Amino acid sequence: MKKTYVWTMVAAMALVSACGNNGGNGGNSAEPAASTAPSPAANADAGGAAAEELQPEEGASLLVWESKEERPFVEAIAKEFTEKYGVEVKFEELGAGDQVNKLINDGPAGLGADVVLFPHDNLGKAVSAGLVLPNDYFEEETKAASSEIALNAVTYDGMLYGYPRSVETYALFYNKKLMPTPPKTFEEIEAFAKTYNDPKANKYALMWEVGNLYFNYPFLSTGGYIYGDNGQNKDDIGLNNEGAVEGMTYYGSLKSKLLPLNSGDITYDIKKGLFMNGTLAMDINGPWTTAEYRNAGIDFGVAPLPSINGKPASSFSGIKAWYVNSFSKYPNAARLFANFTSTKEAQLKNFEMTGALPANKDAANDPSVQSNEIVKGFLEQFNQSTPMPSIPEMGNVWSPVGAALSDVWNEGKDAKTALDNAVQQIKDANNGAAPK
Repeated sequence: MKKTYVWTMVAAMALVSACGNNGGNGGNSAEPAASTAPSPAANADAGGAAAEELQPEEGASLLVWESKEERPFVEAIAKEFTEKYGVEVKFEELGAGDQVNKLINDGPAGLGADVVLFPHDNLGKAVSAGLVLPNDYFEEETKAASSEIALNAVTYDGMLYGYPRSVETYALFYNKKLMPTPPKTFEEIEAFAKTYNDPKANKYALMWEVGNLYFNYPFLSTGGYIYGDNGQNKDDIGLNNEGAVEGMTYYGSLKSKLLPLNSGDITYDIKKGLFMNGTLAMDINGPWTTAEYRNAGIDFGVAPLPSINGKPASSFSGIKAWYVNSFSKYPNAARLFANFTSTKEAQLKNFEMTGALPANKDAANDPSVQSNEIVKGFLEQFNQSTPMPSIPEMGNVWSPVGAALSDVWNEGKDAKTALDNAVQQIKDANNGAAPK
């Protein structure tokens, strides 16, 4: 259910592929690194002052894990880093979603990368296993530069760990030929569907993956939530409160109003094909499909999700960030690299080279980013998004809520009953069975 998102499709930028480098590191220790950085209190000045005070260890070299799509950027920024600090940086290809699992074994064995990058919903697992060091020395600099949503996502149990790099969420794709102006409310979509829908001709106003919690969180978000305290409190579950039930009830009503199909008949490939054929007017989707829609010759736009029951629709979002391996032999050099690769300048370079959307506030507001209509639409939605909870107990949520969605959409069951049942299953798993 969880996804690792590829933003390199955004703004029709070419996705660059390269072969992996399997070179060894030789720069890790089998013991967790003791911090040799100056006191974070010394990091009182913003900008480059901190980088000038913190020095890499003598003879330091670094290994960095990243996906093949990001290799051009990592190698370019590593060259700049080496020129400034004299520290050699090697790149090894490894997808972001696979890094924490690999680090569980490779970190203690001294084989893991010194600097890793993964989506924030893996952070709880990484911290619980003692795999990453806090972002201590550059904490104030990171907090001043990054969006609040990104900072909350890379903070666990009140401590900042990540160096935010890029953000990601889904939004509303709309066919400008069929709907020149994107709708602001779901009521507008309902009104459009009355005159446009024709199931026999595969004509639908809107499609989304109605059986997937990831894409249906907007309905629950209008008063509900997964876990309290910014997704950190497993004992505070907001999936069956009044707001969540109201949203789920409205969700169930849309089967007869918008999309008279069962959830199993609304797949990613089906709706992608209908949108590319010009019969689906709107699609709730992520940036990974941007290039295909453009290559199909569709004149489309991207806009924030329409309001639901008069309330803003919050999407799930993900934040990718750099982290320092707690078993690194060179934690200071690793800190410097993680910070160096997450500055405004580095994130703008990454956007230019790969299309990754910046987590840095100034970079996100840069004209080179804001001037692109597609990118702007996703960033506007990100600003009203909710990071997926990063605690391990999030693994207990997907299946029960997925079953509730199926009961309400396919079987027409009562929303409160379905959500009460899901919440009880989640509580049972949190208090007994290990997260799935």
